[in-house]
Amino acid sequence: MKTDDLIVALTTGAEPVDPRMPSRRMLFAAVAGVALALPLMIGLLGVNPLLAQAAGAPMFWIKLAFVAATVVAAFAVALKLARPGASVRRSGVALAIPFISLWLLAAIVLVVSAPGDRQGLLFGSTWSACPINIAVLSAPALLLSLGAMRAAAPTRPALAGAAAGLLAGGLGATVYTLHCPELAAPFLAVWYVLGMLIPAAVGAGVGGRLLRW
Repeated sequence: MKTDDLIVALTTGAEPVDPRMPSRRMLFAAVAGVALALPLMIGLLGVNPLLAQAAGAPMFWIKLAFVAATVVAAFAVALKLARPGASVRRSGVALAIPFISLWLLAAIVLVVSAPGDRQGLLFGSTWSACPINIAVLSAPALLLSLGAMRAAAPTRPALAGAAAGLLAGGLGATVYTLHCPELAAPFLAVWYVLGMLIPAAVGAGVGGRLLRW
């Protein structure tokens, strides 16, 4: 068979790939990840009985805005990395903004607080459980996001896996806000961030092998 004939045979019946497919798959992974994490959170941890009272504090909404902004930015970065050759510079800058903003707020809170209050602001009462809880609640979204990424065409597998993991971490942290009583910015800047970085690290390690072509 001649080369031209082989090319024709291989392309016969081929259909164009829908460019929106990666975003649809990643969106499905995010929604399904939250849908699975919610009953997991309720069963393992329970909803904060003082949630309605906490929602009256401005820091509750700042916490929610931080995790939501992280989810949106990580979703954008993951979509970029799902496509070969796409630049993530702008999306990466957008992803850094929520973290930098929270760290600046935490630094200001610690500076203006009395020395005796700083330890409580930093550790709260749940520091040892917070990162693990976020990581556990992130697990469904991490598995689904890696699956969606594998169905795409990432050329930087470890970085793509990390982005999928950070997206999952943000989703897990969002669900965790319904249980977590902590509102201090220094606490969030350390333990929430650590909780989101755990699935990001797992995603980078797994993605480096799973997402290779």
